[in-house]
Amino acid sequence: MTRNRAPGAFRALLRRRSALLGAGALLAAPGVHAQPARFPDRAVRLLVPWAAGGTTDIQMRAMADQASRRLGQPVIVENRPGAGGVLAAQQLLQERPDGHVLAQMPISVFRHPQMAQRALFNPLEDFTWVIHVTGYLFGIVVRADAPWRTLAEFLDYAKANPGRVNYGTPGVGTSLHITMEQIAGGRGIEWTHVPFRGWAENAQALLGGQIQASADSSGWADLVQSGRLRLLATWGAERAKRFPDVPTLRESGVDIVSISPYGLAGPRGMAPEVVRVLHDAFREALFDPAHVAVLDRFDMQPMYLGPEDYATLARRTFAEEGEMIRRLGLRL
Repeated sequence: MTRNRAPGAFRALLRRRSALLGAGALLAAPGVHAQPARFPDRAVRLLVPWAAGGTTDIQMRAMADQASRRLGQPVIVENRPGAGGVLAAQQLLQERPDGHVLAQMPISVFRHPQMAQRALFNPLEDFTWVIHVTGYLFGIVVRADAPWRTLAEFLDYAKANPGRVNYGTPGVGTSLHITMEQIAGGRGIEWTHVPFRGWAENAQALLGGQIQASADSSGWADLVQSGRLRLLATWGAERAKRFPDVPTLRESGVDIVSISPYGLAGPRGMAPEVVRVLHDAFREALFDPAHVAVLDRFDMQPMYLGPEDYATLARRTFAEEGEMIRRLGLRL
């Protein structure tokens, strides 16, 4: 009896073992039953190359909060101020392209490599463009007790007093710095550029009398509305909604429009599916009413572009900024 049952039991054992091996092979086979890792599986770091409390920092934090709701993970803002806004882009070179680190990319990212003796990065090769977001409202402000009530009066004074006017911006190579030098070149003005790491330092120097004017994004709005600063001109194509009585540069006789558009990018080599997840989350965040309210607060508006169109804009911007830099002879 024992001998007769043994072969059947042995065959049953073989069948069970074959079934287990088959199941193991299926689990090991790529794309069969294995579940792909969910992205993101931890917090996303958003590098902002400006000091805390300024226009960009406030806007980025508002959008990060809305994006975190879509991604299911925190989006944590890390400030990397200095060097004219390129430190966040430079940091991306050290990060893995897994989508857990992004950076705000100001227009100085396209200028710095063409102004420096040794470029820190190549904006056409070293980054993955995720989403284009918005542009700034820029303006020139002076203290409320300053003698100049219009931009023309300020420029006339600067021309008549070479070297006596110091003006502040967020850094060398920023749109604010370059535009102020364009204005100076067109009017034969000699003044001194004083770079700061953000609006807080810029405002402190202006209010303290260390500089006579500041060119910056609309972080100055509250001080203008409270009567501590005077806004001489804004730099958009049209007057700002909150300051309808303040002329644009063009209306003041300076044929320049400057809004310095920007977006988000990650390290080179990010997977398309990761880019898609990030793009979709930040696109929803961009148009979320809570974020749009922050844009309205600073007289900014959505300027959305997807990854492919943003990459195309990056190539065009790099070429256009290079032409301007060579024409003006700008070097760091």
